[in-house]
Amino acid sequence: MSHNKTGKTGRKWAGLLAALCFATGVQAEIRIGSTVSATGFASYLGEPEAQTLKMLVDDINAKGGVLGKQLKLIAYDDAGDANKARTFATRLVEDDEVVAIIGGTTTGATMAIIPTAQEEGIPFVSLAGAIEVIKPVRSHTFKTPHTDRMACAKIFEDMKKRNLLTVGLISGSDSFGASMRKQCLDIVGDYGITVVGDEVFGPTDADMTPQLTNLRNKEGVQAILSLGLGSGPAIITRNYAQLAIDLPLYQSHGVASDAFIKLAGKKEAEGVRLPGTPLLVAELLAEDDPQREVALRYKQQYESMAGKPVSTFGGYAHDALYLVVDAIERAGKAEPAAIRDALENTKGLVGTTGTYTMSAADHLGLDLSAFRMLEIQDGKWKLIE
Repeated sequence: MSHNKTGKTGRKWAGLLAALCFATGVQAEIRIGSTVSATGFASYLGEPEAQTLKMLVDDINAKGGVLGKQLKLIAYDDAGDANKARTFATRLVEDDEVVAIIGGTTTGATMAIIPTAQEEGIPFVSLAGAIEVIKPVRSHTFKTPHTDRMACAKIFEDMKKRNLLTVGLISGSDSFGASMRKQCLDIVGDYGITVVGDEVFGPTDADMTPQLTNLRNKEGVQAILSLGLGSGPAIITRNYAQLAIDLPLYQSHGVASDAFIKLAGKKEAEGVRLPGTPLLVAELLAEDDPQREVALRYKQQYESMAGKPVSTFGGYAHDALYLVVDAIERAGKAEPAAIRDALENTKGLVGTTGTYTMSAADHLGLDLSAFRMLEIQDGKWKLIE
């Protein structure tokens, strides 16, 4: 492919330029690329990611940079459009000559970036949820959010504890909803839980009353699980309250932010449970919890900068950037191949989402303990365990 040739040639010239800068005593910069959904349907995920990356790069640079060099963030907004994400990934590699890419807010955008990262040999840390991002393992692709399969496991564990053994599913038809539905159906039987209803909603649907009515009327149904991103899950939560459905409602980690509570309504969201990151309940974590300090520091920094509550999704970007920075520092150089190898050998890096320990077989490096089961009580997140 011609892209490959252009990219490799571009990097060859970049290498010669860097050597020339070094020889003449000019300090080269470390270029990190990003493409996130800062606008568009997934902007409530992507905007905090974009803000976080800029804030942290500025902060790291103010403290002296990495390996004595300043970081340069080259950021694009793909608005959740997979074709734009693909174009920007190519531009980041060929024109901007970045040493790593962070982004892919949505699963669709991430899957569009992966081929470029793989082909060009550029480490890519995804911010998307689906298990397909890291399964099968691809040499240059990593990610920071828990997988949808892990979220299903956390939800079903909680249902089983509450003896809720028959569930109705309602999933988004987008790539996130479809992937998570598949993963949940794949493992639900392991928990002795039966799916008695299976409904779908589209990304532009403004009313889910028919689907929820179908689920409520299923014989023996004990709980309803909504799997989706964007405004859909908030509409489901409001419709649920309007229909006065007297069953526990679970949502996915895809809506783990204060923006969801605001969108759904404080009264309507009361009692909703979902698996989320420790970041949402940072001040409720035990004093000796290793994530408490990291989560609180980021939360305070972000909220004072943005003037709004921290979100799980900004936390994914926080962790992605620090994974890359940590890899550069351990490698002792900012070269794509060295960064990739160091990322794969990350051990015990504490982030806002969990503690990352990666390997050749695991490019996520989180286990279920990184998830906390949360419940919305009086408009706030509460720890259930």
